[in-house]
Amino acid sequence: MQFVNLGSSGLKVSRICLGAMTYGSKRWREWVLEEEESRPFIRRAVELGINFFDTADVYSHGVSEEILGRALKDFGPPRDRLVIATKVFSPMGDDPNLRGLSRKHILHSIDDSLRRLGVDYVDLYQIHRFDYHTPIRETLEALDQVVRSGKARYIGASSMFAWQFARMLYTSDQLGLARFVAMQNHYNLIYREEEREMNPLCREEGVGLIPWSPLARGFLMGNRRKEDFGETVRSRTDEYAQRMYYQDSDFAVVDRVTEIARRREVSNAQVALAWVLAQPGVTSPIIGASRMQHLDDAMASLQLKLEEGELKALAEPYQPHRVLGHF
Repeated sequence: MQFVNLGSSGLKVSRICLGAMTYGSKRWREWVLEEEESRPFIRRAVELGINFFDTADVYSHGVSEEILGRALKDFGPPRDRLVIATKVFSPMGDDPNLRGLSRKHILHSIDDSLRRLGVDYVDLYQIHRFDYHTPIRETLEALDQVVRSGKARYIGASSMFAWQFARMLYTSDQLGLARFVAMQNHYNLIYREEEREMNPLCREEGVGLIPWSPLARGFLMGNRRKEDFGETVRSRTDEYAQRMYYQDSDFAVVDRVTEIARRREVSNAQVALAWVLAQPGVTSPIIGASRMQHLDDAMASLQLKLEEGELKALAEPYQPHRVLGHF
């Protein structure tokens, strides 16, 4: 396994991060794996040398955190060798204070996440989205308190507009508060709008990129169809992906990935992940795994070095998209 610094911080993370949204309860999403199905993937990730694990309180309404925490306790190395990340923002109940980035919700949510994960602290505590209804200063001061209390080592952010993130970074610098070290944004061969502003901002500010959905929720695997979305449970029931992808140019990008994968005699996933890994500023793509082949492909992508002509060919079919994934 390769290890790199997360942005300009001193935190060393594996070049691949295992995302735990796939593990939880089918009552939340039909394609999610229940606990007994999930545990072998977390165990295998540990065996492969992955030390970076990402989840969120909203994934299966807390069940994902519980499953990840128990599995890492059973299979993982000592706690100080793990990098555990979770997120806060999304509704965790009907009460209006059980959502967003208010001081009340952040300080309540970190305690709930620690309890579900079964740990004393998380390494990376991330805001899942931008909160239009809470002052930035209130959010940043609450996150700073989480860090100072020892409940999180670092803080990160996720999908938002670059101007919003720039304001947050500026405010934290002006007030001397804990600074974001990571941006978990929507970035893959099919959705590259982040290259316009967010990615350059993060590189300039020393913020590590840990893209979510680097395989476009499986779309880049080449098994999706425009007429019926595909044959897997995930492709048929993932309404979020169905709203974001499936335009003609998306299929053209997949065709180009497939062409290069066949020529290289590797999988589409390896090519698509190798492309993301080759992009400037990217630290650790967050991959989901519901088959062992997904982990094998992720590991193999670390050794696949695409040539300049291949990188250019993969980028060529792209067409601009509307903003996707911020809300």
